[in-house]
Amino acid sequence: MQPIVSSFAGQKALMSRILLVEDDQHVRVLLEHVLFDSGYEVDSTATLAEARSLLDSVNYDLLLADGRLPDGTGMALAERAEASGVKILIITGYAFQLASEDLGRYDFLMKPVRPAELIQAIERTLGDKK
Repeated sequence: MQPIVSSFAGQKALMSRILLVEDDQHVRVLLEHVLFDSGYEVDSTATLAEARSLLDSVNYDLLLADGRLPDGTGMALAERAEASGVKILIITGYAFQLASEDLGRYDFLMKPVRPAELIQAIERTLGDKK
């Protein structure tokens, strides 16, 4: 089975590239559009396995990952991304169910997240990059 990966690239000069990992297709498409409209390059996928493959082949500035995925957690993926110098932002509706020591290592937002809140958190996480 081929991984489902979509890419969006804005028309303005882009400096920050984001890997979005979200298993809910509707949420993923909405977040893609929010990020694209804010001037980010976005690659997105629905699973941990697909995201690992992308992390191995593409340089990202930020990993924006769902806390719970069908094949693991965003935090497990975050450890791998962080080792490559990628910044991390986790979005989840299950913070109370995820191990606090795992989630506490990374910046996170609770779902549902407002677009403006998401962009502000990304800008904080990336700092001057963009």
